[in-house]
Amino acid sequence: MGMGSALETLCGQAYGAGQIDMLGVYMQRSWVILLCSSLLLMFMYIFAEPLLLLLGQTEDISRAAGKFSLWMIPQLFAYAMNFPIAKFLQAQSNIMAMAWISAAALELHVVFSWLLMLKLQWGMAGGAVVLNASWWLLVVAQLIYIFRGACGKAWTGFSWQAFQNLWGFVRLSIASAIMLCLEVWYFTALILFAGYLKNAEVAVDALSTCVNILGWMSMVALGFNAAISVRVSNELGAAHPRRAKFSVLVVVISSFLIAVAIAGVIMIFQKQYPSLFSENSEVQRVVYELTPLLAFCIVLNNVQPALSGVAIGAGWQSLVAYVNIACYYLFGVPLGLLMGYKFKMGVQGIWCGMVVGTVIQTLILFLIVHKTNWNKEASVAAKRIKKWGGEPQVKENDSEN
Repeated sequence: MGMGSALETLCGQAYGAGQIDMLGVYMQRSWVILLCSSLLLMFMYIFAEPLLLLLGQTEDISRAAGKFSLWMIPQLFAYAMNFPIAKFLQAQSNIMAMAWISAAALELHVVFSWLLMLKLQWGMAGGAVVLNASWWLLVVAQLIYIFRGACGKAWTGFSWQAFQNLWGFVRLSIASAIMLCLEVWYFTALILFAGYLKNAEVAVDALSTCVNILGWMSMVALGFNAAISVRVSNELGAAHPRRAKFSVLVVVISSFLIAVAIAGVIMIFQKQYPSLFSENSEVQRVVYELTPLLAFCIVLNNVQPALSGVAIGAGWQSLVAYVNIACYYLFGVPLGLLMGYKFKMGVQGIWCGMVVGTVIQTLILFLIVHKTNWNKEASVAAKRIKKWGGEPQVKENDSEN
């Protein structure tokens, strides 16, 4: 997923510049890179059991996870195919086809999960079969949609150009992967640290509840992330810097207002919703205490992905990766551990410290966006398009100063 986000920058800017025929080439180039990456990652799936044992997991869990990992190898390659397809379609604002295909796949996924796992009692094997089939159904259905000519000049067939400039594409892909992985791993580490607290079972259960809610709410944020990355890349590719700047303002305000509304609902039902996730009164109490922090994180985590989407659309992945390392891992994690363990603030301390890291990261991104010379970024986009595939086809009276 991370390495595929480079495609958002290139496809979006190429589409805005009128280089429609290059979108298919970029998608194929991303397939080459991600499929090769999947071949390397496959060994982690193959040797999952000994790796988990090395990390201190129990034999039973390691054995079960290792077996399941082997069964999930086909899904790994489906990921490698699906993510570039999604970015290829998003760059053209061709969203409805993806939505209908995903809805159909989800419906079939639910039916066959019930049939294989519960009715036929296939257990984990049934789950693996359904997951693999669902993801490959998504891939095949979207490919049929593209190959039948629904995207016009964006797909003109397979091309040897997909193997050109691979190293430069890899560098941008790696920067994208680092940027996204650092963000995803940050909150995963939060639950890991909670496991070492006193009364760890309650802390992990309560924190998992909050993180799951945050994950559901992040679907809204991911929508803004995808929308603004496409819009900014399209406008910069078309040499419309003022429109790009205005789009950033609209998405930040919109994401903030929606997040405030969601956080308000969470606060209103602060006493009621914890019982939906656990029958343990102690877990419910901790979730209740964490709710104000959860509400704040919902607002913060709705605005921050919007700013990350701006970075992806403009091609700032390397810069944001450095910002993430400094704010998250050099500041947020040490502060969280200090507050949680040294000052004995428990799970609230760990989360508060790590949230401070996210706040600083968001403020830095906001400052970067605020100080950006969008005319210069439009010029950089034009050079990038020329480097990766051809001259931007922008009429003189369409460009903005």
